[in-house]
Amino acid sequence: MHDLLVIPIEQRFRRPSVMGVVNVTPDSFSDGGVHLDPDVAAAAAREMADQGAAIVDVGGESTRPGSHGVTADEELARVVPVLQRLQGEVPTSIDTSKAEVARRAIALGAEMVNDVTALRADANLADVIAETGAYLCLMHMQGEPRTMQLDPRYDDVVSEVAAFLEERLAFAVDRGIAEERVCLDPGIGFGKTADHNFELIRRLDVLLALGRPVLIGFSRKSSLRRLVGDGDLTSASVGAAVAAFERGATILRVHDVKEHVDALAVAQAIA
Repeated sequence: MHDLLVIPIEQRFRRPSVMGVVNVTPDSFSDGGVHLDPDVAAAAAREMADQGAAIVDVGGESTRPGSHGVTADEELARVVPVLQRLQGEVPTSIDTSKAEVARRAIALGAEMVNDVTALRADANLADVIAETGAYLCLMHMQGEPRTMQLDPRYDDVVSEVAAFLEERLAFAVDRGIAEERVCLDPGIGFGKTADHNFELIRRLDVLLALGRPVLIGFSRKSSLRRLVGDGDLTSASVGAAVAAFERGATILRVHDVKEHVDALAVAQAIA
């Protein structure tokens, strides 16, 4: 394992850290099909690292609204060739909810598991993370990708998301995962309306009170399109990321790394 993995997540990812996104899928909402060729995907990951990404999130299964799952074999066939080409030279996380995929990715150098199901999909995933000492991101999602955006409802979205993440954090720790290796993600766009998403950023202090670093992925989400119409989604994404950083987010998961790194450097200097 990497020496990095003994470092608490707050030290490994200083505020603000940018996580680049490389979806090795035909159907992801933003970059689906772009990185299906493993050489192209690996080159994109290297470029993101060169542009200042602290880590690059590699995923082989789309979780966009309406998407259906893929088998572990299909997911492995997509991500393993990319990780093999990177050979650990680019810091990577694996965007998966499957223990088998996580184990293989970690063996190939991935240092974080980014699980949109927060350890609910695969009973063995928590053990893989505990055994390997990988970092873990627990995300909130109402429903499942296929149905999550049909009619999301909450009495109080922020307190409900916080309660869920608190419970999943306790579950992870109970399964032997060190709390200092865990970050939390409210799941912008995963079973939420635009108003829910904005409320989660506005009241980020409620999530920060759980005591773990928070990851925010607002990049290119449809809620931003509602605000800017046919305007520039990159600019809109940067605006959301800076707002999230100013309210306490640590990791910003983005598609356009350089623009976010530059904007966050200015926001950090002023803060």
